[in-house]
Amino acid sequence: MTEVKTAVYPAPPVNRKEVLRYAGTGSEDAASVFLLNECLTLAKRDLRYRVAYAIYPVKETPSGLDLGFASVSSRDLARALAGCERVAVFGATVGIGLDRLVARHSAQSPAKGLMLDALGSERVESLAGAFCAELAESLALSGYALRPRYSPGYGDLPLSLQTEIFRALELPRRVGITLNDSLLMTPSKSVTALAGIFACPKENL
Repeated sequence: MTEVKTAVYPAPPVNRKEVLRYAGTGSEDAASVFLLNECLTLAKRDLRYRVAYAIYPVKETPSGLDLGFASVSSRDLARALAGCERVAVFGATVGIGLDRLVARHSAQSPAKGLMLDALGSERVESLAGAFCAELAESLALSGYALRPRYSPGYGDLPLSLQTEIFRALELPRRVGITLNDSLLMTPSKSVTALAGIFACPKENL
């Protein structure tokens, strides 16, 4: 049986330009930077960086891909996993506290609510990036490399794969991410993704 692992991460470095991009701010003007700094202070104690993941064998079948925890038909995912022996599947979240913070401040200050929401988007993407970088570093020690991550709902990969990912990783119990009937995640600043693992000559790592 495939082992599901969980990890708690320290806060990744904040990409301020990315936060402002998510917020729709075209430049780092004084007002936007001040608001971002205020939101960083507000959100710091509410952010919780958690990941659950597992690694499964992957193989092509006449009907699509056997991912070890689910079968799926997706040309885009097949291209993303071409040549891969295994696939890493993970769910990452920065916690429900930020959702509550956004809701609380949006009514009083739409600008602050927007910036907090943008910060949450950047935070969960940075968390997913930090997890993938750490996994890639670990895999490199044994001669393997990691492909870029690919999420349900992108291209022709059905969003319904979420249900299988949630079941396999036990995301509600392990990291507190839930999935509703519309396949939307709570906390909203959560990500699920797959990343292919392939053998790579050490000189190419």
